[in-house]
Amino acid sequence: MDAATLKRRAGERAVEAVDDGDVVGLGSGSTAAAAIRALGERVDSGLDIQGVPTSHQSREIALDVGIPVVDLDQVEGVDVAIDGADQVATDAAAASAAGAPPLIKGGGGCHAREKIVDAAAEELVIVVDPSKLVPSLDDSVPVEVLPAARTTVADDLRDLGGEPTLRDATEKSGPVVTDNGNLLLDADFGAIDDHASLATDLAGIPGVLEHGIFVDLADRVLVGREDGVEQLTIG
Repeated sequence: MDAATLKRRAGERAVEAVDDGDVVGLGSGSTAAAAIRALGERVDSGLDIQGVPTSHQSREIALDVGIPVVDLDQVEGVDVAIDGADQVATDAAAASAAGAPPLIKGGGGCHAREKIVDAAAEELVIVVDPSKLVPSLDDSVPVEVLPAARTTVADDLRDLGGEPTLRDATEKSGPVVTDNGNLLLDADFGAIDDHASLATDLAGIPGVLEHGIFVDLADRVLVGREDGVEQLTIG
């Protein structure tokens, strides 16, 4: 069974957490897109919700499938957010006291808006396929930076033990520019032992808008597997 099918399976399970009248955070990326389309099917059957998109991509998909969209400042809160992840750490030692696994997000460059919406949600449901599960986070950490701060932020990332690389666009010449008009540095720290400390250090660098380490935010992680959907248990 291919990864797209497993993602769709997890996304379809995640939308079961959405109730009539909910405000729903709509994550970005291929797995979140599957959940948005599944939500659209429920809206077509009469579900009354509002969606808060985290990117231009998720907004366009939501509008295409008939989900009414609003900005975060137009609602009192977010009942549930559904989002994907690039990596989910499964080692119990990496989890928060509440059992939430740390995540790396930002492969699509939308992690700043995703983190804002995900943190505002009463419940964050992460949907992934098994390839996203790792014992400890070791992927490069996306760091969104103000263009004028690119060089100084890169120096600070090296001081923290990372090796930053400016993310280049694949369909155009030049670097990737985020929905917020900023640049992305992908910082390779190798295996990350202390996710919370690194997250704090990255957040304190002048010129950094947001980084891709998500600590103590995920309430549930749903993993699409060939025999169904597993709710990941950490700790």
